[in-house]
Amino acid sequence: MAKIHFVDHEGVARTVDDENGATGMEAAIRNSVPGIEAECGGACACATCHVYVDEAWREKVGSPTPMEEDMLDFGFDVRPNSRLSCQIKVSDELDGLVVATPERQA
Repeated sequence: MAKIHFVDHEGVARTVDDENGATGMEAAIRNSVPGIEAECGGACACATCHVYVDEAWREKVGSPTPMEEDMLDFGFDVRPNSRLSCQIKVSDELDGLVVATPERQA
């Protein structure tokens, strides 16, 4: 089980717990985190679960795959630390992960 801190574009933080093996998107949806729409249900076929990974966590979270990078092209205000939360697997190593949601999803 790991805690993930979701910070919205206004700076409001929500902390959720989720089990290892789930994705950040699944954790957000199960806990009704605003700003994560997840229209494709986690298939990496849209960019509606776009988040910004806090700089302190970028190395642990890793880089996006080429397929994820292609989907991020459709995201709103994509930055170097952008990821799709459906592609971030929850693990003990990510306990305390901090991500921010953009002002809106694509």
